[in-house]
Amino acid sequence: MSDSRPVDQPQNDAFRARLESWLNQQNQKLLEEVMATWQGALGHFRPDETLLAQLLEAAAAPSAPAPSGRQDAELAAALDLLEGATSQSDLLKRLLDALSALVERSAIFILKQGLASLYAHRGFEADAPLRAGAVVPPPELESVIRGLTPSIRRKGPGYAALITPISAFEASEVAIFALRHKKRAVALVLVDSGLRQSLDHPELARALVLTASAMLASLASGKEEDSQPHPALPEAHPSAPTQAIPEPIEPALPVDLDAKARAAAERLARVLVGDVELYFPAKVSQARTQGNLYGQLRDELERSRATFVERFGEDVEVQYRIFTTTVVHLLCNGDASKLGAAPWA
Repeated sequence: MSDSRPVDQPQNDAFRARLESWLNQQNQKLLEEVMATWQGALGHFRPDETLLAQLLEAAAAPSAPAPSGRQDAELAAALDLLEGATSQSDLLKRLLDALSALVERSAIFILKQGLASLYAHRGFEADAPLRAGAVVPPPELESVIRGLTPSIRRKGPGYAALITPISAFEASEVAIFALRHKKRAVALVLVDSGLRQSLDHPELARALVLTASAMLASLASGKEEDSQPHPALPEAHPSAPTQAIPEPIEPALPVDLDAKARAAAERLARVLVGDVELYFPAKVSQARTQGNLYGQLRDELERSRATFVERFGEDVEVQYRIFTTTVVHLLCNGDASKLGAAPWA
């Protein structure tokens, strides 16, 4: 047997070329037949009677009924709960209980002396609140407090300021409403979705807050009928601290402040007030001569006081007046009349 000779190579290449040409022609014919068959089949590609019957059956199927009956029952029970309130303090507690049936988490912050102090909450962690003290409302909350915005329905500085003392976890959806007495905000009501993706029944929650506002005025007027009339409160400046609820939310408990805690509080007050004198010497000097320190340094004093009550609590300052006394001593030369119309003086 002999090997193929080099002289046969041109003949082999010719055979290969003719074979490849024939294969390409056959592939092209097959592809054209497939395309023609596919295009022809498209004309028959239409729903049959079985599919149409299934579509009609699905369209006629009733959608899941909205649980309006259950919502109505929950709202009715919540309104009944509010209606049984015997005092303003009882009303606020009942409002939180009523909201618990509609939302995952809720809290009430009392507005007093320009600050928002946590009153009570439902649905948050067992160890809440994490931090004591009052919150300085950011502009977003101030807009709600003044009635410029009916509510807050998004996460932002307002929600962050209120949620921080209660929980380290922020929910995905929130709502913040103002509880009003005689058209003035006396508390902020916070509700959020907790671990859920959406906030259930925000409008029902708003309806409960509006109902509680109306009942707040009713309870206050009923109390006034049984007591001596109170002198009218002066009209507040638009940026002045919010009016407090006419009746105390609950009796203030005496705060036990030991010597070590008092020394720390006095030290912080001196640092805060000293910073005001350090950075605003001209205003302090003018106030010592003419009076009205608060009128000239309102923002600075409010920020310093907010820092103090955030560390030691509003109750400590109300009972012991450590910050106020330090302001009078260091900035007013001991003359309280030079402080001016400070709401916490």
